[in-house]
Parts: sequence; C-alpha cells; structure tokens
Amino acid sequence: MLRRIMLAICVIVAHICVGSPHLTAQQTSENTPLLKHFLKKYPDADANKDGILTEEEVRAYQVKMQKGKKPEGRKLPIEYEIAPTHANVKYGPYGPNVLDLWLAKRDDGKPTPLAIFFHPGAFTVGDKSTISMIALRQLRAAGISVASSNYRLLNSGPFPAPMLDGARAIQFLRYHADEYRLRKDRFACFGVSAGGCMSFWLALHDDLADPENPDPVLRESTRLTCAAPGAGQSSLDMKTIGQWFHCDKLQEHPSLRLLFGIKSLDELEKPEIVALVKEASAITHLTPDDPPVFASSNEANTPVDENTPPATWVHHPIFGIKLKEQMDKLHLECHLKYPGGPADPQYPGPIEFLIDKLNK
Repeated sequence: MLRRIMLAICVIVAHICVGSPHLTAQQTSENTPLLKHFLKKYPDADANKDGILTEEEVRAYQVKMQKGKKPEGRKLPIEYEIAPTHANVKYGPYGPNVLDLWLAKRDDGKPTPLAIFFHPGAFTVGDKSTISMIALRQLRAAGISVASSNYRLLNSGPFPAPMLDGARAIQFLRYHADEYRLRKDRFACFGVSAGGCMSFWLALHDDLADPENPDPVLRESTRLTCAAPGAGQSSLDMKTIGQWFHCDKLQEHPSLRLLFGIKSLDELEKPEIVALVKEASAITHLTPDDPPVFASSNEANTPVDENTPPATWVHHPIFGIKLKEQMDKLHLECHLKYPGGPADPQYPGPIEFLIDKLNK
C-alpha cells in the first residue's frame, strides 16, 4: 500500500518537471481529474480539510509519507527485496547525497562495469528505492554493477544542484572504483522523467572534472560510456520546446520557477536566466565526442496543444526525436523507443543497449 501511495504521488508530481511561459490556473482536485481521484483515494492528503486538494498538499503528503516509518511487521515490497551490497553510501556533503550499490560478480573475477540510476519525481520528490528490480536483475546477470542515487531536490535549491549531485555520484564511484572493483572506463547512467533529464545532461555535458580541486573526488571524470534516459527532457528551454510542438501555450507547472530560482515568469527573459536555461538543456551541450544514447518514452508521438496534459508533453518522445536529429548530423549513435515508433534494429530496449555498450 505504501509503495502504491508513493507511486501515485510520483505520477502527479512528475508533471512538475518543466513549464511554459503561459500561466494557467492552479491545478486542484476541482479542475484536475488526477488530483480528484487522488483525493478520493487518499482523503487524508487534504491537510486543511477544505475538500480541495492542491499540488502543494500532494507534495507535503509525499514528504510526510517518506518520513514515516513502515508499519511494524511490514516487509519491503517484493520488487525491492534485493538488498544492496552497500546501502546508503554517503557520496557527498549534503543530506540527500546517498546511494545504494549492488555489486555484480564476473566469472573471470575482473572488475565490473557500472550503471547508475537516477529516480523520477520532477526534481521535487522521489527516492532511490524506485529503481526497477527487473532492470537491476538483468544488469547484474550480465556482470554489470548497479547504483541508485538520491540527489538534492528543488526544496534545497534550484538548478544546477540536482545535476551536480548526479555528477558527484559518478565521480565518487570512480574514485572508489578499486575498492568496489569497478571499471572506471565503463560507466553509464539511466533514469526516468527527472532522472531521464539528468541522464541526458550528464551524458552530453562536457567533463566536469576539476584537476586542481582539493577534493580528490571532484578531480574524477564525469564522462560516460553511454546513457539511457527514459521519459526525460533533452531541453528545458520553453521556447525551443514550443517550437518542437508547434505550440507556444503549453500548460505550465510550478517547478519551472523552482528549477530556475525565479518568482515571476517575466524573469525568464533576464539574460542570466536565459543563460541558466541554456546550461540546463542537455541538447545545447551536444558535441562530436558525446557517447551513444538510447532515449525511450511510454508516450506516443501524438500532436500536442495547449490542452495537452503536462504529464503527456513532459514525457513526450519529441525530446528524443529532436536529439536524434542533431546526433545524426554529428554521426553520433542515438536510439529511440516509443509506442508506434520504428523498431530499433539493434536493441529491443534500453537495458539491452546498456548491457551491450558496457560489456564491450
């Protein structure tokens, strides 16, 4: 039950990843079917008991659920019963800087490649425990170790905090590669929604290694062998996204302002915010030396307009399609998977892609 509640919350708040420069009314249970359904199923989420559930109340309820202890005698959901080899490893100075690590074993006894998972939740909620146990089993069976990492959410500060935490998780595990018997030259990342956005960014961004940094972890490379973003965003620039969808009135979500630390949408026109949005958009960092990418989405490539629910367009395959167009021009490898899309001749899905690339 607890896991179902948390997943239901994540579905709602997953809408809040990026927004548009056009305000719409605040979404509540009175004007949003998803919130209405959630209120009916979990009435105690209505904190002020006014009969109307707001996005803020959903987020607060999620935090409450995360802080609560699991009931006596209740086991972890069966999907999460593969205990990490190392749990809650501290990889950085901030509270959320913890990760779980499942080490694989190879028949030849050699160090293993590593795939790092970044969780969904619109940069406002979520937890490393949402990693797919199916994916975990497949990767470890192929001799690939797996990490699942938490990172700072937007209540701790705006971009680039989450991305820099993701980068540090990579650097930390590289720094400790000998201890964990990992191949430093075979690191990949994958994730869903916000985690997919992070995976795009980490894969395409220039190396964040700082050779002169007094912290030896930050001297390590952040470059990856490959990445498999799921339902992620290759751009966070609403002008660009509007052009991709041929729609300049996409429904806005509150985390746009949280993501860039602004109070008014007018601030999006400020030069420093324009520069920040560009820095946050993975596609703007694309260069000829970037690694292969497998971009997937559970949404079909259907038209989007001002009435399209944010949960649809935020996870739309257009983010992968447009990235592939640019990667094709640079003769870089990019694969796509989405309902109704063309079948990939090489890989059935992202996990097969990760296994092939990491084991080469």
